[in-house]
Amino acid sequence: MDHARRMQEQRIFYPISRYYKQKFGEKVFKIPVALAGRCPNLKDGSGLKTCVFCDEWGSFAYPENQQLSLKDQIETHRKKVALRYKTKKFFVYFQAYTTTFTQIQKVRESIEEALSHDDVVGIVLGTRPDCLSPALLDLFNETAEKTFMAVELGIQSFDNKQLIWMRRGHSSEQSQTALERIKNHCPNVDLGVHLIFGWPNESELDIVESAKICNRLKIDNVKLHNLHVLKNTPLEEYFNEGQFKPIELEAYAQRVAVFLSHLSPEIAVHRLVATASRWEELVAPAWTRNKMQSYQYMIDYLKLAGTQQGQFYETL
Repeated sequence: MDHARRMQEQRIFYPISRYYKQKFGEKVFKIPVALAGRCPNLKDGSGLKTCVFCDEWGSFAYPENQQLSLKDQIETHRKKVALRYKTKKFFVYFQAYTTTFTQIQKVRESIEEALSHDDVVGIVLGTRPDCLSPALLDLFNETAEKTFMAVELGIQSFDNKQLIWMRRGHSSEQSQTALERIKNHCPNVDLGVHLIFGWPNESELDIVESAKICNRLKIDNVKLHNLHVLKNTPLEEYFNEGQFKPIELEAYAQRVAVFLSHLSPEIAVHRLVATASRWEELVAPAWTRNKMQSYQYMIDYLKLAGTQQGQFYETL
């Protein structure tokens, strides 16, 4: 990203890159790895089904490396990230499925393995609001005492109707309670949420309410996604049957503008729009395929709309 584009971006919203640079003095990038092999929605006897948008790989962008040892995953992705972004510091990002849906000792050993690399300056761990045991919260605190520790919760939505439709397996109330537990029990943990826009019957009021909840709970960062259809998912069936129509880029940009304008300016933003990491699996919408074009459209839209993060933020 060139200097002019970075300056344009930073006038509109608070990018996570600036947040990391303020904290570490230079660029830091994530090395994505997978630890958990199965989603808790699919555990034996749960009676639950996979989320409508999720394929067999979960959120992991590199399924071909999922069977590698943790050490080999780190080495493989570190080389790619270092070459692409010219960076010397990394976070190890436990990404796929729900990392905490496994034995605590395995999670602890995996964190120790990740931190044994000299250029790894922190841990980022993805999980769900219904997979947080007291022992895990203690591990978060233990890790935060010696390094940067970030937890990203896959909330996806704060609206219960949408959570039921997506077959998420937890409620908005559970999500908010989980965020409060982490904030209260783990004050040194950097806390983030993932949100998806583009649900059926989604309203502007829903978007505003999501921002207000993030503000009230004093979230540290957010990551935004557009709902898109992948092959071999329940959402593909809905799409083929005409029960679901993916959001168009302009409409999605408008939702992001509303969200950002009500979001606290102190909450860092990971990204504005998702792209399909596995192009061959994308069904719709087509615009999700092109990362840079979609991102630049978002920036141009927000600039023309006069959007600034926090412009309608109400101090609580």
